[in-house]
Amino acid sequence: MTDTTLQLEDGALELDAAAPVAWNATTWFAVISLAATSFALVSAEFLPAGLLTPMARDLGISEGTAGQVVTATASVGAVTAMLSNVLIGRLNRKTVLVGLSALAVGSNILAALAPNFWLLLLGRAGLGIAISAFWALSVAVVARLVGANATGRGMGIVTLGVSLATIAAPSMGALISDWLGWRSAMAMTAGLAVVAGLLQLLSLPTLPATASNSLGDVFRLTRRRGIQLGMLAILLLMTGHFAGSVYVRPFLEQVTLLATGPIALALLGFGIAAVVGNVAGGRMADANIRVALVVTAALMAFAALALVLWGVHIGVAFGFVTLWGLAFGMGPVVLPTNLSRAAPDALEAAGSLMVVSFQVAITTGAVVGGYVVDTYGATGPLTLTAILAVSTVVLALLQPRD
Repeated sequence: MTDTTLQLEDGALELDAAAPVAWNATTWFAVISLAATSFALVSAEFLPAGLLTPMARDLGISEGTAGQVVTATASVGAVTAMLSNVLIGRLNRKTVLVGLSALAVGSNILAALAPNFWLLLLGRAGLGIAISAFWALSVAVVARLVGANATGRGMGIVTLGVSLATIAAPSMGALISDWLGWRSAMAMTAGLAVVAGLLQLLSLPTLPATASNSLGDVFRLTRRRGIQLGMLAILLLMTGHFAGSVYVRPFLEQVTLLATGPIALALLGFGIAAVVGNVAGGRMADANIRVALVVTAALMAFAALALVLWGVHIGVAFGFVTLWGLAFGMGPVVLPTNLSRAAPDALEAAGSLMVVSFQVAITTGAVVGGYVVDTYGATGPLTLTAILAVSTVVLALLQPRD
């Protein structure tokens, strides 16, 4: 295998794709600081799921209106994803990342102190900017820290924060809210962002930018076939996941006939398997990204279809919900790595397109999944998940080999 030298848009950086990466203490510390950041940001994003009732009561609004704080975060994130890497220009990327943590701190404090719904929304909008900008930069920064041939492994560690936050944030938020109030729970996420920012200050090397992005650069990137296929893979697989995963609980209640306790155990298995998937997906992505994408999509398709066909059996339901969690854990690692392989010279611009694709997929999945479950019942969304995941397998097979 021959050596390759990549010119990244945010700095001249030589990456030997054949040479092994030295994962020393400095590298681990830097990557873990990014994992801590993802944990802090996603914890704040998912926290309202456990706070809606006391939040709505305190602010004098309905629970449905209170739920829009989640919509505000995602909507602002989708809009700003295209602009974030353009607006940062030639700023040092370490400065940008620390600044995003500071923005998360301020946004969470504003949300915790908000005397009315509109200031709460403003705080959540700031969090949406921090989240989208962080993920738009994530692949490019990880590649600079660990090397191009270990990007998947590095992203696997960073996305561990997502899986852990998904498991912990709603339940911990509900517990803290019952004990100290929902505002204290919101303030807790500000503390997590402070810790993440300090870790970044201590561990990240200076990451100077020698060039800046423009919207033209981002849009020109969409002409590449690899980028088009990478974005389509995100849209298909993540739309399928979010169309079906939201309705796993109703499925377990109505089809498998499980009570609340067993359902909680099944969802815990989903979350633990997702953590394993983060690690496995990173290693597979570095070894062969095409195979990694096929395996990720095939596992999700098989799990969803098996639940539809045999989910009436308790053991089967537990097993395949766990398998779905494994596939989902692999997705946020494999899909961005797959997209980045088509743009080694423009990782930040590719990061913007990656975030937009994820946000569109999440929104589309939620809307379509709601329509399908109302029209076809609890098995409908899972059937859609299987169909879109199989489509992703076909798409992956059309990609050129590594």
